[in-house]
Amino acid sequence: MMLTALRHTPCPASVAPVMRVADSFVERTTSTVTSSQPRPPDVTVVVIVYNDAGRVATAVQSVLDQSLRSHEIIVVDDHSTDGTPEVVERLVAQHPDVVKFIRLPANSGHCGAPRNAGIAAARGRFIMFLDSDDVLDPHACRNMVAMAEQSEADMVIGRCVRHDVATGKETSWMPWLVQSKVVYESLRDQPELLYDVLSTNKLYRHDFLTRENLVFLEDRLYEDNLFSAHAYLAAKKIAVIPQRIYTWNIERKAANLSITRRAADIRNITDRIIVTRKIDDLLEAHAAGDLRLQKDVRFIENDLRVHLSKLSALPEENQRALVDAARPYLQTIQEEAFRQAKPLPAMAAYLVREGDYHGVAAVHDYMAPRPIQPHLTVDLVVRDGRVYWGDRHLDDPLGREVLDVTEMGFQDGPLGKLRIGARIDSVHRDGDVVTLTGSFTNPVGRITVESAPKAQLVFEERRSKRRVFKTKAQLAVDEQRVGWSVTFTPEKLLRPIGLIDPTYSLRLHVSVGGEGADLALFAEEDVVEALRLPTRPKLSRLTSDLLQGYQTDSGNVALRQEADGSAAKVGSAAIAGVRNTSFGSRAWQRAADLQRSLRQRRNNRATKLAWYENVFLKMPVKKGTVVFESHMGKQFSDSPRAIYEEMRRQGIKFTPIWAYAEHPTGFPSDAKLVRRNSWSYLQALGQAEFWIDNQGFPHDLRKRPETTYIQTWHGSAFKRMGFDEATIKAQTETQQNKWQAAIDRFDYFLVRSEHDVRTLTKGMRVGAELLRSGYPRNDALVNGGNDSELAKLRKKLGITDGRRVVLYAPTFRPEEVNRRSGLELPFDLDEFVHRFGDDTILLVRPHYLVSFALPPAYGHSVRNVANVHDVTPLMQISDALITDYSSLMFDYSLLDRPMIFHVPDYDDYVGSSRGSYFDLDSTAPGPLTRTSEELIAAIADLDGNADAFAGKRREFVAEFGEFDTGQAAKAVVDRFFRTGDRRG
Repeated sequence: MMLTALRHTPCPASVAPVMRVADSFVERTTSTVTSSQPRPPDVTVVVIVYNDAGRVATAVQSVLDQSLRSHEIIVVDDHSTDGTPEVVERLVAQHPDVVKFIRLPANSGHCGAPRNAGIAAARGRFIMFLDSDDVLDPHACRNMVAMAEQSEADMVIGRCVRHDVATGKETSWMPWLVQSKVVYESLRDQPELLYDVLSTNKLYRHDFLTRENLVFLEDRLYEDNLFSAHAYLAAKKIAVIPQRIYTWNIERKAANLSITRRAADIRNITDRIIVTRKIDDLLEAHAAGDLRLQKDVRFIENDLRVHLSKLSALPEENQRALVDAARPYLQTIQEEAFRQAKPLPAMAAYLVREGDYHGVAAVHDYMAPRPIQPHLTVDLVVRDGRVYWGDRHLDDPLGREVLDVTEMGFQDGPLGKLRIGARIDSVHRDGDVVTLTGSFTNPVGRITVESAPKAQLVFEERRSKRRVFKTKAQLAVDEQRVGWSVTFTPEKLLRPIGLIDPTYSLRLHVSVGGEGADLALFAEEDVVEALRLPTRPKLSRLTSDLLQGYQTDSGNVALRQEADGSAAKVGSAAIAGVRNTSFGSRAWQRAADLQRSLRQRRNNRATKLAWYENVFLKMPVKKGTVVFESHMGKQFSDSPRAIYEEMRRQGIKFTPIWAYAEHPTGFPSDAKLVRRNSWSYLQALGQAEFWIDNQGFPHDLRKRPETTYIQTWHGSAFKRMGFDEATIKAQTETQQNKWQAAIDRFDYFLVRSEHDVRTLTKGMRVGAELLRSGYPRNDALVNGGNDSELAKLRKKLGITDGRRVVLYAPTFRPEEVNRRSGLELPFDLDEFVHRFGDDTILLVRPHYLVSFALPPAYGHSVRNVANVHDVTPLMQISDALITDYSSLMFDYSLLDRPMIFHVPDYDDYVGSSRGSYFDLDSTAPGPLTRTSEELIAAIADLDGNADAFAGKRREFVAEFGEFDTGQAAKAVVDRFFRTGDRRG
């Protein structure tokens, strides 16, 4: 797509008046554009092109193939210097009644002039725009025209899909704007339309463009932004359809990158700001100044970010020039825009406003776009119990607000998810021995000497990842930063094969208190150049004898094999000589293309599924192999864990495989670990004798008949489940059939009460054999847990002073899952700490789908236990539970301890949102609270709660936990894994 932030080929624009260009100065018009038809076509598609002979025919063909036949195509060439004119002329000759050709007399360097030329020559009732490297969906014109005629809208917006040409991956552009069919009377009905500045995923009434004199800016970049804003403001009606209309092809390494993809050029950001100021003027001219806030937020989140994304990679004078160019405009943006924008872009924009060059670069390092590796470089600070992005600008009220990163969870989130980046500061060589030194930020001082951190420098072959070399690193810890150093002899440590493993990644693996993190390494250019490690390849030194540092496309440091010694240089030169021959060059390129293609296809889901079906499922079943998974690989927990540990306790001979979603930290060291959806994972599932999980293996994976699937599930049902849910009922038959097929894979399904049989299994339409065994995870609640393990957990959480422990464990709400703030506590935490902080510790356990960050200010009385894999021991060490509609209510009742049900959204959740299987108000073995004040009062009366609800707790257990007798794990193991009939 030759527009906005990611373009492939330079787009034209002319300073000459468009009608004069179209009528008088066209160098060659292959087909007359005057009408020869009695009736104008429904749609004119204007295709603009510059030096794109290889792709323009595909773009034009996508219009020729439209299911709406009443259309014309006007190809406007911005004076290409390649074979583009000849390609278009052939298309005109083949389709003279449909394809017209305009060639501009000189290249203008923008997209505006060619589009304006196309508008001036158009005969259609409606106009669409297409870039020569993109395509239209076959039904784009039909769907857009139908909506325009039905709604009488001046413009129609459809779905644009970004297609990564290299990987085949597709993502919708601004998907929240095109979720459903809708008609807006004006932009005020949906101000977020300002986020979609593309002109190409839209259809415009021709008379609307004429009436409003809507044309593209011809002397600036980002002409789409102004054109789109003008169209939004002028349109009487704006219609939206969810159908796919436009495919935007992304080629990130295209040789001929467009001028707007060179976003770091000073001219680009200058033009962007000039265009943005023109949009501000348009808003005022249309008496729409109230929409300026939405536009400012977009500028912060999208426009500015594009130009500063690679700031750290630029020379310092260029960094300063870019920031200085943007700073005056940022100082005109209202403060509320900084508050409403997403946190990281808002921080970057604020620091531009303040002229903090290094601060801007540090933020962009952390939110770097692909393929750049994001990494944390700033030293975070804690002030007044909150976490801030550095120690500058905190005397400014706006700066203190914008730079507050407490909710990002640096203080208590998993270390492996913080994207910490380490630097290599020096390379020192003493004979054969090399010493590397560097440092990385210590997030909020989380790494301490007392936590006994360990580190390894890891060298890993980049392509297959099969060859790995490691060496121990020394750490020097202080509150702000951690220094690291490693001394080793490269020729002894590093033994690559040679030829087949030309590149190696380099990372620092850090382990702290049971957590692990892999840190990408970064360095200045001179340090990268000095990173020269002698090696002894196993094949021969005739091809390489050195691993040389280089900077990857992601910005981090890696190593590649090179020739340094005379023998290696001779061998390398011989290979280069062969490669430089005509045959050798072609063969080498074909091999490289094949390897790249195979690598891309290898990671494609369709490829993996094909291998799963046609290879892995046809390989022999490995007897005794059991694949375990809990909560889609997010945890080592729940009933799958209990069954696994019971098998270990009984000494069962089996081959355990545990699936993990992101990082294997916390998973058992005595089992094989595979990453979810990896090739190893698919092969393990394809050949396993047993599948055991508590939620569902990927729905698109078929289970072979020889494999036994034991579904333990993850909780009894209060809220409606499966096909009883309104959202599932609203699905199409195809979608419901996919759900049913996934459920039909179950061979056995564990239940803990007849209530489960009446509700959960019925709602999910479970056809498997029901095992009335209870939940293995609850055995510990009935029998008591491992005292030493519980003591370790208390120590880890800092619960050693005898204070009472209250666990808060709510279920999730859909809006929380992707919300950047995650779980927002529905009660006054300050009041809790004030009233109970001296004698009570609150454990906050969000649902595994929801994030949570606890401000350090509450560290004395509150703990964030989101990162504890298994909730069962948390229940065991808690004296009381606060929950809402979570299935934990059924489990915790087995402990016969006080429970509080905090349900401020009860009427909405039960009545109009999720629905329920029983009346919680009359059944709950504890009080229901709806306000923070009621909750605080209930906590104050926990002793009274214990007595008042004792009878109800017994009734609750009898009704919902009748099969939880403490023998569930043993029952499962005895039935399936003891000698005899192992398949039940």
